[in-house]
Amino acid sequence: MEHRMTEPLSVQQMAQRLKSADNILILCHKNPDGDTVGCGSALYYALKALDKNAAVLCSDTIPARYAFTNAHLFKGEFEPETVIAVDVAGLQLFGEGNGMPRYSRHVDLCIDHHAGNSGYADFTLLDGSAAAAAELMYRVILEMGVDITPHIADCLYTGVATDTGCFRFSATTANTHLVAAKLIEAGCHVEELNTLLFDTKPRARMEAERIARNHLEYYLDGRCALIYLTRDEIEQTGVDPADLEELTSLPISIEGVKVGLTLRQQPGGSYRISVRTAKGVDACAIARRLGGGGHNRAAGCELLGNLENAKNAILAEVEAELDAPQEDA
Repeated sequence: MEHRMTEPLSVQQMAQRLKSADNILILCHKNPDGDTVGCGSALYYALKALDKNAAVLCSDTIPARYAFTNAHLFKGEFEPETVIAVDVAGLQLFGEGNGMPRYSRHVDLCIDHHAGNSGYADFTLLDGSAAAAAELMYRVILEMGVDITPHIADCLYTGVATDTGCFRFSATTANTHLVAAKLIEAGCHVEELNTLLFDTKPRARMEAERIARNHLEYYLDGRCALIYLTRDEIEQTGVDPADLEELTSLPISIEGVKVGLTLRQQPGGSYRISVRTAKGVDACAIARRLGGGGHNRAAGCELLGNLENAKNAILAEVEAELDAPQEDA
């Protein structure tokens, strides 16, 4: 991986750069979630409010549940002069679809909350203590002098709420709640959004969850729980792969479990592994040794090979981490 030195920017400096830029292309990460989509859409509407040319690019389709964010997707209609990435920790997370590599090769600006950001952009606004990139985006948009409309508030709330599991995950801070409160004041449709984002499931997703629960297995004296879905099972249910993100909170929610693993087979055959951990267990350390990464309590990696190999490889790392001398996290 290349580690170019990036120059850190403050919220004020980032806002200034965006205000003086035009023809701005906003890049989201592959397998887009609510934070990258919410940030991309909010920034798009903020730039439109300043009469700038802007568009959003993602290598994958934006999941239907985020369609309401309604950002303009890039169709090559202008030559980007400034490329900004939102919620993207490293180059490998841009993906290959929709002509992405042409633009992700040189990223000018980055707004992110992943402490492990690889520094691929020329200038980066980074706060690893923010629960969501949307917390930072909120401050940048205010600093740009743009009114937080109810629609921009909806987009930002989507980022903050989804990345915190509706304010339940350990990364949630007082500031996360303060930003959410400001977004509610700005007119975000909090009840409708919470229903859409957390309390509504397509039937196909319910079917996929049923199969995954049937595949629940315990390892390491019950300290590790694992669920999986094969490519065939995912296809058979017709579930949108993006709808399977919330599955990852299932194994870790079981009493006594310190590490929850969710294995999802990708269309190409590899297994995408999500690692969720209890307090004091480092999820990032487990994933990192297999070429992945993430946060302290939530991380992931991708492994080639069949299900047994993937299970064995990840369980070996889980065991190593669980048996390591523990520091109080």
